[in-house]
Amino acid sequence: MERRLDRRPEAMRIRRQTVEHPFGTLKSWMGSTHFQMKTLKHVRTEASLHILAYNFKRLVAIPGVPAMIAAIQT
Repeated sequence: MERRLDRRPEAMRIRRQTVEHPFGTLKSWMGSTHFQMKTLKHVRTEASLHILAYNFKRLVAIPGVPAMIAAIQT
């Protein structure tokens, strides 16, 4: 991984712009950097719920509710 980044240093900048923003948003929604659950199974479930809520919020914010309802009805 480090060799690939050495060959393409702009790749990390692009990654930060596209990937790390949603994770930062999710962490701020959670209120901290820690999960409430303890086992891997439960942490996966908790993370999945956070990601699902994030995706629904973006779905409502970007295309809007009318577009979402129209997509569901077709």
